[in-house]
This record gives sequence, structure tokens and C-alpha cells, in this order.
Amino acid sequence: MSTADPAARAPRILLYSDDVDAREQVRLAVGRRLGRGEPDIEWTEVATADAVIAATDAGGLDLLVLDGEADKVGGLGLCRQLKDEVYRCPPVLVLTGRPQDAWLASWSNADAVVSRPLDPVVVHTAVAGLLHAEPAGR
Repeated sequence: MSTADPAARAPRILLYSDDVDAREQVRLAVGRRLGRGEPDIEWTEVATADAVIAATDAGGLDLLVLDGEADKVGGLGLCRQLKDEVYRCPPVLVLTGRPQDAWLASWSNADAVVSRPLDPVVVHTAVAGLLHAEPAGR
């Protein structure tokens, strides 16, 4: 029995990192889709905090994946800003440099955290869990 709804729309994920290799690692870890029979993920890749804010303000995103190790504006501070300023901010997964940084993810109000080195199973499970969770306030 398939749990996928045939009429389900593709999940839209914003992926923020100033490092193209980090973005590729996340995309490869998550895969093209969350499971068999589910629609392909629609990725929006951005490399600047301004692009994250603009895309989030525009709406239509189901999940934000933010690199906590990004230069200039890290994903942790950006997450806190978005959670404070954006009405019905999508869930946020932050990527940290090490497991000891999990407390920063808590401070940032992130919905989930994955530390480096990125384990594809852990990243995929975190993304799937956040996308399949019942949206708050709806």
C-alpha cells in the first residue's frame, strides 16, 4: 500500500549555503524524491542571506535548509531572524559544523539540526520528517 498521494504536489525546498559543494551534498543526501511514487523535489538553491529572505517572504516554500557554517551570514542567525519575522515560517533544518553546536540550533528556533559530516540517511530522514509533519497553525 502506497502512502503517497498521486495528486500530491512536489515539495519545494530552499537550500542555502555559500558553498556549492555543501549544497550538492545535501541534494545528493536527500535524493530526487522523498520516496518511491512521490513527486520530484523542487529545489531553490541560494548563496546569500538576502536571497533566502526574499524567497521566504515570497512564500510557497515547504522547507528551508540553512547552512550554519555559511560565510558572512550563517544559517543559525538567519534561522532565528526568519522565525521571528516571517509569519508562518516554513520548517527549518540547520546544518552545523559539529554535534556540539546543537545548542545553537536550539537558540535559533530551528525545527531540526544535522551536524557535519553529513550522513545521507540522517539528512534524508530529517528532511522527510519535517516535510511530512503536520503544519502548525493550519
